[in-house]
Amino acid sequence: MEDQLEALVATIALPAIVSGIFGGILAGLLGVGGGIVIVPALYFALSLTGMDPGQVMQVSVGTSLATIIFTSLSSSLGHYRRGAIDFDLLKLWGPSILVGVVIGGILGGIVSGLTLIAVFASVALLVALDMILRGGGEIDSPRSFSKPVWAFFGIIAGAISAMMGIGGGTVCVPLLNFLGYEIRRAVGTSAAIGFIIGLPGAITYVLTGLGQDGLPPLSLGYVNLAAAAIIIPLTVLFARVGVAIAHRIPRRALRLTFGLFLLITSMRMFFDLYNAI
Repeated sequence: MEDQLEALVATIALPAIVSGIFGGILAGLLGVGGGIVIVPALYFALSLTGMDPGQVMQVSVGTSLATIIFTSLSSSLGHYRRGAIDFDLLKLWGPSILVGVVIGGILGGIVSGLTLIAVFASVALLVALDMILRGGGEIDSPRSFSKPVWAFFGIIAGAISAMMGIGGGTVCVPLLNFLGYEIRRAVGTSAAIGFIIGLPGAITYVLTGLGQDGLPPLSLGYVNLAAAAIIIPLTVLFARVGVAIAHRIPRRALRLTFGLFLLITSMRMFFDLYNAI
């Protein structure tokens, strides 16, 4: 067991450190929770350990959700101090997002890893194209919808985020921006939503992974505690760096940064999916 743990740490240490730093910066900068970096990094690292390929994505997603609990707290605190969080929206969206997270977490724990990769890559590609090609995001004028419509948006955002192991920003930032929220307020509010998604999402992945054979050492269900222990301190620290950058660069630059990063990530995941098939 000790030898297995040492081998695991040696394999995942560098990808975990790099993803923790960049994931933290992006969490603060883009309100994405960091999972958009952490999931691919862990997926790559865990693929080298010889574990069951069908479980690699589940562990990557579950571990990412666990780190997002702490990253989102750090990021949202920074945005709160700059007045960039809409608490009325959080109250409106919170319950429906929780429902979506539970649905997405259950689906993510039982569907194949290849399906999760396909969902991850497809959603990231659509969001990237929207953020790069569509203008707007300069004026804060949220559209009015009935509560059932907002609840539907929340369920979809929570389910996709839980399945992808991300904090919600990948879905919520472009959605809120499309619905009329200024890009910085969309980022700040999405950072806070990350906690609503991360906590129940991680718990769901722990429960669905309990008793599974072939998981790496120090795994609690589909959450690997060794990887989380490396990543969390770094994301918490560097999320503050991302927040500072987000409130200093032009809004259009913030949108393009978000879109280009997602585009690169999506292409990489499609490449991995192609190789796996």
